Amino acid sequence: MTYIESLAAPFLRTLGPEAAHHLALRALEAGMVSASGVEPDVVLANEVAGISFRSPLGLAAGFDKDARAVPALGRIGFGHVEVGTVTPKPQSGNPRPRIFRLRAQEAMINRLGFPSEGLEAIASRLAKRPEELIVGANVGCNRVTADPIADIAEGIDRLGGLVDYVCVNVSSPNTPGLRDLQTGSALDQLLRRTRQARDDVEVETGRPLPLFLKIAPDLTAPQVRDLAERLARQPVDALAVSNTTIARPATLTGQHRAEAGGLSGPPLFEPSTRLLATLHRSLPPSIRLVGVGGISSAADAWRKIEAGASLVQLYTAFVYQGTGLINRIHRGLADFVRESGAQSLAAAVGTRSEEISETHANA
Repeated sequence: MTYIESLAAPFLRTLGPEAAHHLALRALEAGMVSASGVEPDVVLANEVAGISFRSPLGLAAGFDKDARAVPALGRIGFGHVEVGTVTPKPQSGNPRPRIFRLRAQEAMINRLGFPSEGLEAIASRLAKRPEELIVGANVGCNRVTADPIADIAEGIDRLGGLVDYVCVNVSSPNTPGLRDLQTGSALDQLLRRTRQARDDVEVETGRPLPLFLKIAPDLTAPQVRDLAERLARQPVDALAVSNTTIARPATLTGQHRAEAGGLSGPPLFEPSTRLLATLHRSLPPSIRLVGVGGISSAADAWRKIEAGASLVQLYTAFVYQGTGLINRIHRGLADFVRESGAQSLAAAVGTRSEEISETHANA
């Protein structure tokens, strides 16, 4: 945690979670949080979907929805930053309050509903992004739309030339009907149209545009098998596992534990990691995995990698622990790689997926 953060943290904790988030984001945007990133150990370098990542650790979508603080987020040490979710037209999202802290678990529940300034505002900022930082755009649909898949394809078309990869979000629990696009013939249609939109961008720009897909942790076992079969026929470059969960573990405490929305933070860690390991064993090796959900330490990030993740992302723990968490994870991951005897982080990916996925099968 930087000196500025140490002074501001007690004040931010007195604010509501959304107000605190916006204030922190504006501080980053204004350059008030000093660069604290230390160059990651070379053993952490990894290539995913043709992109060379100096570190597997990235910031998940949701923190910087409108691409306001991208340069600062790179300076504090993230290996990549995913902005969004971005919707074609500006929208305000769901009524407030819509973010709730569960302090005892360092978890959160949100039902934001894709508040977004829209494609044009985000595109204007991404046009000025630092070229040395890997940036992805997480794209979704407007709440009121005649064709959600067309909305997503429009996002790919508009932002694809400005970022290093695009991630299709069909897994938020806060937009009615969105999760229906993860399964069955709807998924086939989604994959066909988003892959075509990506191909069109590649032709226009003359460079590759990896396509990622972000899924929910609440899929049933038959739905997971269906997903894997359909992705084998129409593959994406990477699968982000996972978004927030609508489950409410009995261990949750606090007055907000039953609020509607998506739960994030440590309670999400085990189910999302088990699903990650299952998919690592089910999907073609060409589809790489991004481990998202409940990472709050280097040990958590390492378990995601052993389960099958080539990249990891966090958000909720960053809100609770601040910028110092980034360097702690980088140092810890480098230690884990060397202690494991692996020559690189890439060599450790999936080494315990069978064990972890068996836990998923028996859960």
